[in-house]
Amino acid sequence: MSPAVSRGGSEKVSLSIGHPQHTQLRDAMLALRTKVTSEADYVGDKFAEEARKIHFKEVDQRGIYGEATREEVAALVEDGVDFMPLPNLPEEHN
Repeated sequence: MSPAVSRGGSEKVSLSIGHPQHTQLRDAMLALRTKVTSEADYVGDKFAEEARKIHFKEVDQRGIYGEATREEVAALVEDGVDFMPLPNLPEEHN
């Protein structure tokens, strides 16, 4: 699974508003996040390390999620590790 990438305070993030299917898309992203977090192991800031172990078959295959820095994400991409970002949708803003 994938990490949430830490962002600095002045770094910009991608946002969207006004799409005709906004509610359905948001609900689908929330469902994805809920499915992953309910079925995978949370590894926290050890995501990059654990993902690499899974990728290189040093440990048994399993679903994981956690956090990684931008540098760790870049290194995972370079190593060919297949992962995806998890949408972060604060409930109070939806």
